[in-house]
Amino acid sequence: MNIAWAYGAPTDRKDAVKLVRAAYDRGVRFFDSAEVYGPFISEEVVGEALAAVRDDVVITSKFGFEVDPVTKERRGLNSRPEYIKGVAERCLKRLKTDRIDLFYQHRVDPNVPIEDVAGAIKDLIAAGKVRHFGLSEAGGATIRRAHAVQPVTAVQNEYSIWTRDPEHEVLPTCEELGIGFVPWSPLGMGFLTGKVTPSTVFDAKNDMRASATFPRFTPEALRANWVLVELLQRVAKRKAATPAQIALAWLLARKPFIVPIPGTTKLSHLEENLGALNAKLSAEDVREIDDGFAKMTIQGKRAPDALLEIHDDGANLGSSSAGGHGKSPLPNH
Repeated sequence: MNIAWAYGAPTDRKDAVKLVRAAYDRGVRFFDSAEVYGPFISEEVVGEALAAVRDDVVITSKFGFEVDPVTKERRGLNSRPEYIKGVAERCLKRLKTDRIDLFYQHRVDPNVPIEDVAGAIKDLIAAGKVRHFGLSEAGGATIRRAHAVQPVTAVQNEYSIWTRDPEHEVLPTCEELGIGFVPWSPLGMGFLTGKVTPSTVFDAKNDMRASATFPRFTPEALRANWVLVELLQRVAKRKAATPAQIALAWLLARKPFIVPIPGTTKLSHLEENLGALNAKLSAEDVREIDDGFAKMTIQGKRAPDALLEIHDDGANLGSSSAGGHGKSPLPNH
């Protein structure tokens, strides 16, 4: 996502392709993209960068937002089965491939039964155009309903040391059903690296932390939450690591089925992130981080209300899908 938009102007296309190839050259084999990133830029870059090594990598993408193929205008959610199949064809062309290894529903559509969505993916799998089905920002009830029609391979929700929303419902559901979990924004939109400080000035036009007014990125919230970075810095110093590496190592220590996907636009950050594999945390280290976090009160919601509202029941802290069916309507048939 980072190379296409979100935290500044898009990365130069040639530099972005080089970065993706550099990741491959350093052993990365799992690459995340989405139609809406750019839109289209992320898929095009991934497709160009990995075409020569396609059979040696896992490429993922996401559907679920209606994006005009010509004007690139985003028109809200759309997971109607026929629309999904059309999106898949366009994604395949941009990714320069004949199959998408993992195709996520980007957000649960409140107008389309998840059974119909899963059925569309099942058809795409039967046709050889998709290999596996995923969900993003889904809650437990929706995951179970989808999984009953077409096995869900992975769920991608936001998760990090300062965003614990999946712990109360989604992670237990994934563990029970044997579903992988892919945390997006594992570095807290950069905050957990220690490189975003209370004095950081964001690009009001191109950086969504400012343009979309993310509550945790106001000067007041950054100052109030800096104590968490200081905790990571203390652990990092003892481990001869960086705060970013400790934040990623913490996720890797949680469960064996958790695979974080840190994004970056810089080679130095890519190499730093990969260094997390060498930052092994003991049970005592994890307990120190969790005990320290438990004493803190994080200021600010993880996202603006308008974005939180399109997450599924049970995906956000304080919500639950227990006893319900999630935001996806029940099928008529």
